[in-house]
Amino acid sequence: MTGYRALARATARAALTYRFNLLLSLGAVLVQLVALLAVWRVILAQAPVNGFTWPQMRAYLLVAFAAGTVVSILGDFRMAFRILDGDVALDLVKPIDYQKARLAEALGGLWIEVILIGVVVGVTLAVTGGMDTPAGPALALFAASMLLLVPLKFLIVYVSTLACFWTQNFMGVQWARLAVVNLLSGALIPLVYLPHWLATAAQWSPFAGLTSTPALIFLERVDLGEGLTLVAVQLGWVLVLWFGARLVWRAALRRLTVNGG
Repeated sequence: MTGYRALARATARAALTYRFNLLLSLGAVLVQLVALLAVWRVILAQAPVNGFTWPQMRAYLLVAFAAGTVVSILGDFRMAFRILDGDVALDLVKPIDYQKARLAEALGGLWIEVILIGVVVGVTLAVTGGMDTPAGPALALFAASMLLLVPLKFLIVYVSTLACFWTQNFMGVQWARLAVVNLLSGALIPLVYLPHWLATAAQWSPFAGLTSTPALIFLERVDLGEGLTLVAVQLGWVLVLWFGARLVWRAALRRLTVNGG
């Protein structure tokens, strides 16, 4: 465990050292939050749409912002470039598990992300007004959903980055992942606004657990039983992707070429 803790601390120190890069990455999510708040405030000014009032949509977007901010210090670019350059071979000789090491790096910067989320949400509520919180059981279920969101998001980013072993390119992979995740997670618009067949498919996909599931639980748009089902789906995908990522990693190692061998 000592090696993993060292990686986690190194990630946090790097994030604090290169604060401009950290704020720049946060700024992209923050700009999206401000734009969506402005658009939805106009749309919902007169009447609710698909059951969403303006205060509910504001809360939904804040949850989406929080979900989009966590695990953003993962450093998928660094991981991708080490794969493309062949430097990943140096990681293989270290006495630690590659997948667990990347998870430790993701968790290392989590506390910084939580502080930034708290500041942004606090300022937003101070400017736009207060926000109702769910009752005790729903609040506990929301907390559980947000905790599961962390490994789930890590695994989606991790598995997609492993695609560099086959694509020899990362930008296309990243943009494809962002497009799919933003649409099917509900980060851009709630899934209820999608066609019914697509919304249903998205709700059972791993992507819904990144935004839609915690947001719906927080807004109490699902009862306790439905919320438990959604959280169980999150947990199921975490397990599937964790062990599936190991299979992808084994296959990826067969593609590794270092010094022509």
